Amino acid sequence: MGLRIATNIASQNVQKNLKEVSSAGNSQLEKLSSGKRITKASDDAAGLAIATNLEAQTKGLRQASRNANDGVSLVQTAEGGLNETSNILIRLRELTIQAASDTVGDQERGFLDKEYQQLSKEIDRISESTVFNGTQLLNGKGKGAMDFQVGAFSGEQNRITFDSSESDSSASSIGIASTNIANKDDALSSIGSIDKAIEKVSGQRANLGSIQSRLQSTIKNLEVQTINQDSARSVIQDVDVAEATAALSSNQVVKNAAVSTLAQANGIPNSALRLIG
Repeated sequence: MGLRIATNIASQNVQKNLKEVSSAGNSQLEKLSSGKRITKASDDAAGLAIATNLEAQTKGLRQASRNANDGVSLVQTAEGGLNETSNILIRLRELTIQAASDTVGDQERGFLDKEYQQLSKEIDRISESTVFNGTQLLNGKGKGAMDFQVGAFSGEQNRITFDSSESDSSASSIGIASTNIANKDDALSSIGSIDKAIEKVSGQRANLGSIQSRLQSTIKNLEVQTINQDSARSVIQDVDVAEATAALSSNQVVKNAAVSTLAQANGIPNSALRLIG
């Protein structure tokens, strides 16, 4: 190859290589500083699209898990109210059995009935005051069927439904509103009504328990799905620190060599001038 003064092709080639090496080094630094292998679409267009979809699904799963936890809280609130209603019904049955016996007189039955009526009113108060985020849960006046969105997509398979109308535990709904134990005959007839009320409330509690159990299982499944989705996204999008660090070190060696070579290439025209002089 001849020696030329006007155009230094060797220097231009080295400069081109140095720019490429510097650009690659900057890219590795950007990846290491961001923690991501894909920082822009040009790095891996297909990978970025997949990672973006996975990230959207993962965030959806996390929100679905929060929804399910909120559902558990709602169901626990309703079950807490029914639990106290059940305790009151057990006490009402005790009073009824006592009033049905001839070992107590009418005056004592009157005293027993006062407690009986007050406890019946408390059942109504509980049904009216058991509320979650403004929604009444135990008086049949709530929102009716309530859907908990527990999946990252649409469709019935991603929803769990709680119907508040099925948990109406007011005194009239469970059949004890008109009962009393002021006399022996009324006390005897009230026993059957209270037994039916206890059975109904127990059924309502069992239904709530099954919904809560389902929600808790759903939460566990969502946690597993979230971990798996996040892992898949990480493999595609996150940088391998060891690999990127090794590449950066190798790049630095090549860059240093390129800088040294550029100095030599820039000296070629001077060599040509020495031949002239």
